[in-house]
Amino acid sequence: MVDVLNRNRVVVTGRAGAPVVVLAHGFGCDQGLWRLVTPLLAEQFGVVLFDHVGSGASDLSAWEPDRYSTMEGYAEDIRQVCRTVGLGPVVLVGHSVAASMAVLAANAEPELFRGLVLLAPSPRFTDDPATGYRGGFSAGDIDELLESLDANYLGWSGAMAPVIMGNPQQPELAQELETTFCRNDPEIARVFARVTFLSDNRDDLSAVQVPTLVAQCSTDAIAPREVGEFVHSRIPGSRLVTLAATGHCPQLAAPEETAAAITGFVRDLP
Repeated sequence: MVDVLNRNRVVVTGRAGAPVVVLAHGFGCDQGLWRLVTPLLAEQFGVVLFDHVGSGASDLSAWEPDRYSTMEGYAEDIRQVCRTVGLGPVVLVGHSVAASMAVLAANAEPELFRGLVLLAPSPRFTDDPATGYRGGFSAGDIDELLESLDANYLGWSGAMAPVIMGNPQQPELAQELETTFCRNDPEIARVFARVTFLSDNRDDLSAVQVPTLVAQCSTDAIAPREVGEFVHSRIPGSRLVTLAATGHCPQLAAPEETAAAITGFVRDLP
């Protein structure tokens, strides 16, 4: 059997017996980016944190290029984490690309989840002129981004972290994100980047059967507001909230507001 707890460096904290929130990080990050939100949620809920395989302190020996070159590989890991901790149906919070992983996980095994929180989601980062979909990047933009990442991952990290984080008045946030990026193995990061920026999960949204909150930021260079509105329009019965937070990582830039949105959603669940 796979040792899921060690493979994904699973951490369980918070209130025993309370509703459980599982926090899934996005590309280039690790569970440390939830460090400001976790204590706020842990006052009222059980909280489960983990690292995707290939990120943070996960077991790098478990990384397989075939499994982790698809969104489904990550979604299956999330389901394994939720089954292994055995804390009943949970609320899964997926940030950025992990929002698409959350959708796939919930569609495959809806009984594991009380609800989803899709934080700064993007089911497709590339614009689709044929349908009028605006993902925020042209196909040429994505090609340049991946070429830059392939050529010099550390340089790419330094250039992209401020763009992703936003909030130039708080440069320490971009520095933290850059440091997190730079801890990753460049070869693994190249594969994860292609999963992130080349996947298209728009058609999976309409199959979501569990209560869902779509939480977007008021200004986000990576996932513009049109994307959050698109996700909301495609998931039946979903709720949409636009945070006052700016940038693509509200869990760092606005932890209190982010925690409040998650808390309000969980409290309203049946």
